Amino acid sequence: MPGQLTLFAEVQCLCVCSSLQSSSLPPQGLSPEASPRWASLPGPPSERLLTWEQERFGAAAAVHPPIANLLLLLKPICARSGMLVSPGPPLLLLCALLTLLTLTRCSELKVRVRLADGHITEEVLEADSEQDSITLEFKQADGTLITFVADFKQDVKIFRALILGELERGQSQYQALCFITRLNHNEIIPSESMARLRQKNPHTIRAAEEKRAMETVSMNVAVNLTRAWQLSTHLYNTCSMAHEAVYTREADVRHWLDTGVEGSMFEILPQGVEVPDLQSCRSVKDLWQPCSCSYSLRLEWYPCLLKYCRNRDATGRGTPYKCGIKSCSKGYNFTYYTPHKHLCLWEEET
Repeated sequence: MPGQLTLFAEVQCLCVCSSLQSSSLPPQGLSPEASPRWASLPGPPSERLLTWEQERFGAAAAVHPPIANLLLLLKPICARSGMLVSPGPPLLLLCALLTLLTLTRCSELKVRVRLADGHITEEVLEADSEQDSITLEFKQADGTLITFVADFKQDVKIFRALILGELERGQSQYQALCFITRLNHNEIIPSESMARLRQKNPHTIRAAEEKRAMETVSMNVAVNLTRAWQLSTHLYNTCSMAHEAVYTREADVRHWLDTGVEGSMFEILPQGVEVPDLQSCRSVKDLWQPCSCSYSLRLEWYPCLLKYCRNRDATGRGTPYKCGIKSCSKGYNFTYYTPHKHLCLWEEET
């Protein structure tokens, strides 16, 4: 099906190595370890590889020790795909560089989506299997940059909005907001599966298969960012521009306190009982009056579930395997206390 998204179990880009090797190296004696000369060479593996290549191809074709170290790191990766990495000819050095570039690229997916206002934007989804995290980022029609981070190690999700400020009304160039909540299971596919996700037609404008209900979240706790590393190592880099506009909810705070997180990073924000005249920022006219602000955003497309198919063997027994993903769309409405309506101008009545 055109534009279908599929999962690949191996890094397909390494096939480039195989074709380059077959055209640029002799068919015999590719492995230095298989040579009787290898055991008699002095020094660590990278120096032995350099000497072995100098003797085999001549000094002009030898590689420098840093590249030799690089190729030694690539060998086990290529071996898993039935390939062998050995330096020497320039084409093979190009193979190593192409492999590294492609491995970096393989964890990123760019998807074109249509937002609720009809604007078409590009979502960038990045998966980091080592950090066990997924980042989704896109720009709205008004220039607002939305970033979503799912930290599977800590079961934390982070929403950040970089909103362009109204300079003529005394605002800074942009205003940053950060909202932190617990990450529930099965909200989004694992980072390892996300890293293997590819699309056949990158120009297709995608629509989510399931549109999930808007979730309203009362963010009644402020988070001190200098101590928030206990919640997630991604928090500081993601939310450093938000300064004092980092929020979470009391129910999640209670859970984190039970896990041993320090309570000093949290501050309960004023509630309606403590501020009897607290109104919605939409109905407040005084720009310096405290009010209850709301900010809404929508993740228009993200892989929320893995799809499984079945293979049947000769006995008729079915064996499940991953064969694709289900995409979802979900909106969030965050409400929180702000000391001045000036920090919530999007809530103004029109």
